[in-house]
Amino acid sequence: MKRPLLGCALATALLATALTPSSTTLALGNRPLSSVPGGFMGSGLNGKVLAAPETMLAQTLLAITGSRFDLALTEIDKVLENYPNFRLAHLIRGDLLMARARPISSIGTASDAPADRIADLRAEALARLVRHQQERPVDKVPRYLLQLEPEQKYAFVVDASKYTLYVFENDNGRPRYIADYYTTIGRNGTEKLREGDKKTPLGVYHVTGNLQRDYLVKTYGNQSTLYGDGAFPLNYPNAWDRRLGRNGHGIWLHGVPHDTYSRPPQASDGCVALTNEDLLAIGKHVQVGITPVIISPKVEWVEAGTGQKTRDALLQSLERWRSDWETRDNDKYLRHYSGKFSAGKQDLADWAQQKRGVNAGKSWIKVKVDRVSMFLYPGNDDLAVVTFDQDYASSNVSNKMRKRQYWQREGNAWRIVYEGAA
Repeated sequence: MKRPLLGCALATALLATALTPSSTTLALGNRPLSSVPGGFMGSGLNGKVLAAPETMLAQTLLAITGSRFDLALTEIDKVLENYPNFRLAHLIRGDLLMARARPISSIGTASDAPADRIADLRAEALARLVRHQQERPVDKVPRYLLQLEPEQKYAFVVDASKYTLYVFENDNGRPRYIADYYTTIGRNGTEKLREGDKKTPLGVYHVTGNLQRDYLVKTYGNQSTLYGDGAFPLNYPNAWDRRLGRNGHGIWLHGVPHDTYSRPPQASDGCVALTNEDLLAIGKHVQVGITPVIISPKVEWVEAGTGQKTRDALLQSLERWRSDWETRDNDKYLRHYSGKFSAGKQDLADWAQQKRGVNAGKSWIKVKVDRVSMFLYPGNDDLAVVTFDQDYASSNVSNKMRKRQYWQREGNAWRIVYEGAA
């Protein structure tokens, strides 16, 4: 007897997008690229070698599209054997069992199932399948990563539209893709503006802490279960956010409750959430105060080397700013600052008055700049975040600091619109 077809939207989407690896650049799921073409393996909870969750889900749904229900059930059982708290996998397994008795028109057809939760799981299924099919950026980089400084071993880039966090390794100052992970963002999407809007911010951020599980339990009690195995706070709101009047706090990279493998793609209060397994994996790459996290509405990929012209122009502008400061020629020095400059309560006029007064008391100035990182702001190629070590010495005072500047392109020139401690 022929069994009813599970004619769900996900099966249709699978057929339309043809999830067959198209080249050796395809990496499946949340593991690094394998040396085997199209291959992608990891270790499960029982120590066995297995495919990543997205791969196993795709194999299940491909079997469904071919009405091979026994095979589909076998594949989904493999998922649950290794990820027993994977709610989406449980939902698909339930549909497969019901499909033996009657036709099913969509995923999650139980009459008593909460509609909102089913909708969330459908969204997760689609997000994971899209991740499964996409080619990874072996020869391309996000346009934002202009330069990593030597101590920045890794950089994270979040594509909010694909619910994916990419990990790049610092290869002599240039980014090299090594892995990516499924993520959850704010339930109301992106472009955070204010406290409590449940949106994920977009911008250039840095990890500011490492909150271990024990600390979270001690500090937040029962609420700590939301964060899973730990959290990495980000410096939201950054200087640019504050300039634009954005507020709020507590934007973290964190895990998920232990009663679930993962959360739907839009389910957080604004944070970026990963499975606990994946959080621990990226945690090995995190350097507090150093690791950049760039959150973009949709990552723009470019050929490696495309940003060289912009990078060189910014480096030249930074060098001229440094050398003009040493001359104590205030007009030359201040020409590097935009008329839109502000830092705290100071505008350009206040800043200029202060600098003229300070420099008047110097007979000489020496400035060294080192460990320079440069990132373009997501959605704005005319705004760059430049961070560096500054070693300042003069005839009557000297200091060292980590400094951050925001440079904005005005015509053919780059000028500083913000400056402060990093």
